[in-house]
Amino acid sequence: MPTEILMPALSPTMEEGTLAKWLVQEGDAVKSGDILAEIETDKATMEFEAVDEGTVGKLLVAEGTAGVKVNTPIAVLLEEGESADDIGAAPKAKAEAQPEAAKAETAPAAAAAPAAAAPKSNDGGRIFASPLARRIAAEKGIDLAGVTGSGPHGRIVKADVEGAQPGAAKPAAAQAPNAAQAPAASAAPAGPSAETILKLYADRETEEVALDGMRRTIAARLSEAKQTIPHFYLRRSAKLDELMKFRAMLNKQLESRGVKLSVNDFIIKACALALQEVPDANAVWAGDRILKLKPSDVAVAVAVEGGLFTPVLRDAQQKTLSALSAEMKDLASRAKTKKLAPHEYQGGSFAISNLGMFGIENFDAVINPPHGAILAVGAGIPTPVAENGEVVIRNLMSMTLSVDHRVIDGALGAQLLEAIVRHLENPMGMLA
Repeated sequence: MPTEILMPALSPTMEEGTLAKWLVQEGDAVKSGDILAEIETDKATMEFEAVDEGTVGKLLVAEGTAGVKVNTPIAVLLEEGESADDIGAAPKAKAEAQPEAAKAETAPAAAAAPAAAAPKSNDGGRIFASPLARRIAAEKGIDLAGVTGSGPHGRIVKADVEGAQPGAAKPAAAQAPNAAQAPAASAAPAGPSAETILKLYADRETEEVALDGMRRTIAARLSEAKQTIPHFYLRRSAKLDELMKFRAMLNKQLESRGVKLSVNDFIIKACALALQEVPDANAVWAGDRILKLKPSDVAVAVAVEGGLFTPVLRDAQQKTLSALSAEMKDLASRAKTKKLAPHEYQGGSFAISNLGMFGIENFDAVINPPHGAILAVGAGIPTPVAENGEVVIRNLMSMTLSVDHRVIDGALGAQLLEAIVRHLENPMGMLA
């Protein structure tokens, strides 16, 4: 029977995408691992690999089509011995052969089929499986939640289910016995409609800018953040004089290696070490519980055309300043061309947004869920400071820590910010 190739979920949060480019044509033979198409998500353009072998019978979605929902059929793959004439015929023949009584019995199941199209794993996450693997599993009564995928990114493919033993699917209650059901958030007012706004400016010269996937996602996530996260803010300044001297000395020594450390590299390292020293603050909000991380996975906001990325530097506490600098430059460069993979910009427990390089003295950043906090970094400003009874000029950098009060209380946030400041004002200790 012909197999439908569905629009893949290339990240856990992806709901729709743009089919940017087909890399195969109708009639092409493909095997597992071959690149079929380029898919644009809200954050990146990614290659989509075949997980089964066969012949491309029909391309159902044209290149450049936007807003294609996940699990929508985009092409049909034919197995050996099948032809394009078989497309659409098998389901029809099966329906005609089905007795009326059987149709009546299976009607409720058919109505529930869309919900079963994306089964969940035991921890509630989506199970990634090829259409053929899903079909075989359904025919054999195999619970996909208990199957380990060997395909790209752990996707379950034909070979994984052919040798699996049949078994009844686990009831939903058994899959998550200890998980409390989180109440649904009440819908916030949508605000004035587009038509209302357009009428308001009907007599003015305007230009409409259509929202792309990235801007839609940013709008949705930040609206969610401000409406659902109880933010509070902690502010401190750090003296950068010792850091600037230390940075200049290191850069002179590293010049022969082509390494040039930025102030941002020191900030990343300081935050990573502070999260280790205040481990209770290295946490995220997980719906009905707090999830504490062991490593310091620090996200850093990077401005790109039309929006921003927050690539994550994983295990930042273990990396040298030069390694962090090189990794950050690479991630930022690929972010600007939307070439980051989802695992490179998802995750982390803490984020940094540095607008000081643009001359902004101080600001408050919005938490990127599910992070527990985000540090807004301003510019270093020469400022008169009283020290030992004298007024001296110090280079002060203002910082604001936006904190999720569900995860971090005031005193804990103050400890975290104090540790960050201590590392920035004593930079040599970051090399120990």
